Amino acid sequence: MRKIQLLQIFFLLSIFGCKKNNYSVQNEFNFISERFDDVQILKYQIPDFDKLTLKQKKLVYYLSMAGYSGRDIIWDQNYRHNLAIRRVLENIINNYDGDKNNKSWENFILYTKKVWFANGIHHHYSMTKFKPKFSKKFFIDLMHNVEDTLKDEALKAIFDENFDNKKVNLDPKIGLVLGSAVNFYDPSITENEVDKYYKSIKKSNTKQPISYGLNSKLIKNNNNMLEEKVYKLGGMYSDAIKHIIKWLKLAVSVAENEKQADALKLLIKYYKTGNLNIWDEYNIAWVNATEGDIDYINSFIEVYNDPKGYKGSYESIVEIKDFQASAQMKVLSENAQWFEDNSTIYENHKKKNISGVSYKVVNVASESGDSSPSTPIGVNLPNANWIRSTHGSKSVSLGNIVYAYSQSGGQGILEEFAHDQEEIERVLKYGKLASKLHTALHEVLGHASGKLNNGVGTPKETLKSYASTLEEGRADLVALYFIMDYKLVELGLIDNLEVGKAEYDNYIRNGLLTQLRRVNLGEDIEEAHMRNRQWVSKWAYEKGLQRKVIEKIRRNNKIYYNITDYKKLREIFGELLKEVQRIKSEGDYKSCSDLVEKYGVKIDPIIHKEVISRSNKLDIAPYSGFINPELKPTFNNKNEITNIEVIYPENFKDQMLKYAEKFSFLPNYN
Repeated sequence: MRKIQLLQIFFLLSIFGCKKNNYSVQNEFNFISERFDDVQILKYQIPDFDKLTLKQKKLVYYLSMAGYSGRDIIWDQNYRHNLAIRRVLENIINNYDGDKNNKSWENFILYTKKVWFANGIHHHYSMTKFKPKFSKKFFIDLMHNVEDTLKDEALKAIFDENFDNKKVNLDPKIGLVLGSAVNFYDPSITENEVDKYYKSIKKSNTKQPISYGLNSKLIKNNNNMLEEKVYKLGGMYSDAIKHIIKWLKLAVSVAENEKQADALKLLIKYYKTGNLNIWDEYNIAWVNATEGDIDYINSFIEVYNDPKGYKGSYESIVEIKDFQASAQMKVLSENAQWFEDNSTIYENHKKKNISGVSYKVVNVASESGDSSPSTPIGVNLPNANWIRSTHGSKSVSLGNIVYAYSQSGGQGILEEFAHDQEEIERVLKYGKLASKLHTALHEVLGHASGKLNNGVGTPKETLKSYASTLEEGRADLVALYFIMDYKLVELGLIDNLEVGKAEYDNYIRNGLLTQLRRVNLGEDIEEAHMRNRQWVSKWAYEKGLQRKVIEKIRRNNKIYYNITDYKKLREIFGELLKEVQRIKSEGDYKSCSDLVEKYGVKIDPIIHKEVISRSNKLDIAPYSGFINPELKPTFNNKNEITNIEVIYPENFKDQMLKYAEKFSFLPNYN
């Protein structure tokens, strides 16, 4: 038993970059910076940065500066008054010389930190607007002290809780566009107008559709006609984009190889023109640039913040390959066809030749835009289905982010919500490995699996506001089905199926209980990933009742869920995967809507109240985000970079103020 445990620990460390010689041990590096409200601020390390060549260090630095240069964009995309509000908040913090020894000032600082963390005045997960715990008069007095002001509507946005109260609204009854405060559409534009506009410009009968609307804001012009303000040099966000381009050009000069340089040149061309055909060319070149040790994502990418699923949020991640971990996990990519062939989905929905599925474990060097301060732990791109099918995709696990999370958490939530000691011990022994393997299966196999029927439009066209949650749930189901497959033992990825059982325990417990602590009492679930975890778990629980697969237990006046038959639960996950792939392949909107609305949106108020009460007693922050390391170059007397040093800032507020000073390129548009 001791030998098996050590093997599991070694595998976890090697797979996810947690090797002792690369990371400072926990008592030498403090991963936790601070806690405020429902947020814990962490730090992450960049292992082996000093082993990079100077040319590689420059590439990382230039790409990072390009990423930070677009930071203002996500603020404006999230809400039209965000930039103006943020700058007033920062002006007050920098220059206010009045009394700071009172509760109102303390609450002002708290509000500002929450706004920084969310890149705006709406919560990054629940999408609801923050409620300031200070008065409007107090805030106006602060502005007067620093000789600053805000427009009346921006003030209303802060203090009127009913005005623009949801960043993203997914309730069709309210109106997906009119009910969402996100700044992808003029406030007067309706969902029907959006649908008509994109229907009018889309080319039909093409197997290679561009990503319509990805890099634009839809507005009404002076003639009351709809038109797109494109994000490009000379267009919308030009003042930030010109700085992004400047740093990307420098990155081209130190690219590791020709393919990497060619991809960067196409990205620059895309930023200059805003042409979505060039965006596709860039993505194909980027997918095929696999040889370097440095990689990145940069531009307008994920569409989760758009209730219509067209508009890409700005984000940037700069990555350094973790060589040992990526070599270990390459086995998944090499066996992708086996998993597709042995999936539970219908034969006509399976891909006969999965091409170019690459998977790496990487260490993050910087994050910006929609990836910071709150960050993903895995990324799979590009999003265009036809590019993925024809040219492949890149999947990465952010190893040093995962490691930082593992060094910062406690086990109080597990002990409070796990059904019994056996479940606790299994999760403690296998849970971290299970979670990370789930992420790999989700990214490498899940998003790459399945195909659309001929003639079926893209998921955002057919499934509309439900497309994102269905896709994330589909990828989860692929991971859940195969994490209990002996093929993983044969491939040497796990020693036994206890790893899969630990993930089943974690998934059901989280989907039905613990994730509810992230939602305010009485509210529905809005965020796509949270929705998918609930509809997968609830559907599995309901379908397993007659087969006695999962039981709900009330003990000591507390609710628990206990999996009684893991093999049958795997069968249920396989059944749901088959149906979900059918929905996507056929573009079955009604079935998708019925599934998500019945199982993924509403929360049992009794269970919700209980989860929040039990969680509050533990005083564990439900959300975490990160302070970025600082890359500090050294210059010679010719102004040439001679070295780049990594510095680990300690203070979240200081980093936010520094970014505001250095990377504030956009005007206040409203």
